[in-house]
Amino acid sequence: MSLHQDAVVVDCHNDLILLVDHFDQRAKPGHFREFWLPELRAGGVDVQILPICLEEAFQSEGGLRRTLLLVERIHRLAAEHSEDVAVCVTGAEIDAAVAAGRIALVIALEGAHGIGQDVALVRTLHRVGVRVISLAHFGRTFLADGSGLDATSRSRLTPQGIEALREMEELGIVFDISHLGLGGVDHVLELATRPFLATHSACLGITDIHRNLHDDHIKQIADLGGVIGVAAAVPFFIDAQNPTADRVADHVERIAEVAGIDHVGLGPDFIDDYYQQVYGGWMLPPGFEATTAHAEVSRPSDLPKITDALVRRGFAEADIRKVLGENVLRVLREVMV
Repeated sequence: MSLHQDAVVVDCHNDLILLVDHFDQRAKPGHFREFWLPELRAGGVDVQILPICLEEAFQSEGGLRRTLLLVERIHRLAAEHSEDVAVCVTGAEIDAAVAAGRIALVIALEGAHGIGQDVALVRTLHRVGVRVISLAHFGRTFLADGSGLDATSRSRLTPQGIEALREMEELGIVFDISHLGLGGVDHVLELATRPFLATHSACLGITDIHRNLHDDHIKQIADLGGVIGVAAAVPFFIDAQNPTADRVADHVERIAEVAGIDHVGLGPDFIDDYYQQVYGGWMLPPGFEATTAHAEVSRPSDLPKITDALVRRGFAEADIRKVLGENVLRVLREVMV
């Protein structure tokens, strides 16, 4: 626990803004203060990448409006809790927030539905603070296909998707490869010139599901200086029947063996509380098992369990610090300038 609390911890993916908004709509604006802030502190989280994921009802004509409303909610959240959190748009701002004891928030898009085919909006989203973008979620956007379409689509980026990638690299927005179909991952690896993240993925060589990355892709992401964040909180990605912290450590170990310890991080994908509160259980996309065990790492306060598992396996302290946050920080500092 002392190692975990002393390390800089970067969480690449927590969908908490969806649950914050859910309670806002029900006249319970204190949810972040009462639930998420204590959870983040208990988990030692210093940097939180905050994705905006659009529910199906907003993925077409309502996409941009919903995206901007949630961007605005994140900025208001930071203003309401300015002693504890800060929205950061550069690596230097992240370092300053962490040094001041605040949690650095980095706004992200999980699926670029709000952009449509108007790539100029990438620049608009950059202006309002978005610094990490994935082009697709489950399904299709005007820019790319998600991994759920691998069986029916070639999944490479559209011409607008290629343009969006180039715009992101120019502006200093971190590309997020999680959720892209196999063809899209191949295409990005052909085109990318800067390091990027797989914010919340895991190893296909351990858990065979379309959302995970095979060893060749992991190695190529590392060759570009990128980092794979292990989606520790999603049983389907880690091990549907045995989603323990030790099983998460298996994925960390596999990535380290394939790509090197400098290219693995944590992107737990804390979404369980949202699904339970809003839907009463998991909403399963195609290709996912109907029944799973409960993830041992299901909330930020569980993150020290991963550190414990890595310590028990004999990982060096310096390597554990890399996994917990230093590797992802390197990418954020290099790209977000």
